[in-house]
Amino acid sequence: MYFKILPFLLVLLSSIAVTGQSPAKILKQAEKALGGTKILERIQSTKKSGTIVRLRDGAKGNFRMLVSRPNLFHLKYDFDGLEFETGYNGKSGWERDSRNGLRTLTGAASLALQAEAVFRNSLWLDYKKEKSKIVSGGKATVDGLPANIVLLNSSKGVVHKLFFDAASALPIREEVLSGEISKAMISGDFRPVGGVRQAFGIGLEIGGEKYQIRLAEIDSNAQIARAAFDFPKVSGDPLPEISALLSELQANEDNVEKLLDTYSFVQKSIKRKIGKDGVLRETESETSQLSFYKGNRIRRLIEKNGKPLSGREQENEDKEAGKRVEEIEKQIAKQEAKALSQSRTGPPSDDGGRVSIGEVLRASTLLNPRRETFRGRDVIVFDFQPNPAFDYKNAKSMLKFFGKTSGVMWIDEKDRQVARLEAFLSDNYNIGGGFVAKLKKGASFTLEQERLNDEIWLPSSADINLSVRVLLVKGIDVNQIIRSYDYRKFMTEVKDAKVGDVSNP
Repeated sequence: MYFKILPFLLVLLSSIAVTGQSPAKILKQAEKALGGTKILERIQSTKKSGTIVRLRDGAKGNFRMLVSRPNLFHLKYDFDGLEFETGYNGKSGWERDSRNGLRTLTGAASLALQAEAVFRNSLWLDYKKEKSKIVSGGKATVDGLPANIVLLNSSKGVVHKLFFDAASALPIREEVLSGEISKAMISGDFRPVGGVRQAFGIGLEIGGEKYQIRLAEIDSNAQIARAAFDFPKVSGDPLPEISALLSELQANEDNVEKLLDTYSFVQKSIKRKIGKDGVLRETESETSQLSFYKGNRIRRLIEKNGKPLSGREQENEDKEAGKRVEEIEKQIAKQEAKALSQSRTGPPSDDGGRVSIGEVLRASTLLNPRRETFRGRDVIVFDFQPNPAFDYKNAKSMLKFFGKTSGVMWIDEKDRQVARLEAFLSDNYNIGGGFVAKLKKGASFTLEQERLNDEIWLPSSADINLSVRVLLVKGIDVNQIIRSYDYRKFMTEVKDAKVGDVSNP
């Protein structure tokens, strides 16, 4: 009996070894096949050039790709005088063609390009640092070759589906999925370049079009000027004077603060997490009604995970909101007394309060100003980064935080208000010297606003993605979407207001 069972066990074990290969092992084998992990990590930049053919009509053109760590990317090709290029400069993603002009990317297209910029520079080597997850995608056949699939899923929902030749372990196909955006690349004709095997033949599939790329030259660790990744310079109507624009922006923000006292709205906060299967899912949600009372926010929880609160839970929430109104009245009285005292002793001190967008931008270096259209409105768009000459040491605490951010901003040209903001933390930010908490470099924030009643721009959505270490021990990942809607204008009397009452004027 023993001898009859043994062959069966051997077959079973060999089957498990083949089908149960972990995604981490598949990636390690690919690194070895490409030339080795250490050699791959030494590549800081790459320049690729050659020709491209559009298979639909046989049109030919020139092709060039530049990448530089950690995430700089530029791709350009042309057909019969029609140029196309796209790139990520570390702050904003964009695309341009000589027919439709230049535009800054947003949404799924922007996320896909940012993920591609990272992947083109370092493949999957830094996936843990990028808070991505790898999972097995099973098996497939690519051009008749058996292949193992690994899914590389980012914390922002972008999926890289990677196909590795089961025999050679080389990456032979790649698919990028982000929302409705999809793109595929098929790699072949691998040759050694600087100790690394590079694909000189590439099939490209974008939006239903198919192309064939034949590379003539690949230069690893090429000297590429930082300017090669700059946002393209375009001519057009002169832009407004920046300092005047920022002054108007800050003045409008002050007016918005006053108008907020006359609005209530509903806000839904959705937490997300990448599961063990690599899929980004919603895990829980809370819905609240918000109003502003004398410049202070009052929040009433009304739903959890899509279900209304029970009668008792809602009653307790209403009581807490009522207490908040009383606390606000007490705070205002203390502030008035403090202001009166300070008026007798000297100027008021900085209390580290609200920081306006205007203040943040004055403390930043503004780059690549341009005019575009966003949501049907004329906007002025520019990149921003910390200004090393600004005195952050003596600035407000919140301004010190924003002094470590870089990104891109859309300002409505007519209303002089922020329509959209994308920012990321370009350096670690310590709270309490790092003993209380430490927000890790790479944290990202996206805010979008909508125009209401021809008078005010108010938040419509926010996307927050960050990692923070609390009390030197506990690490917390935050992946959250906040949607604000159902804005209603109302008037509140200070003494007789019932929190939560909303009446149309």
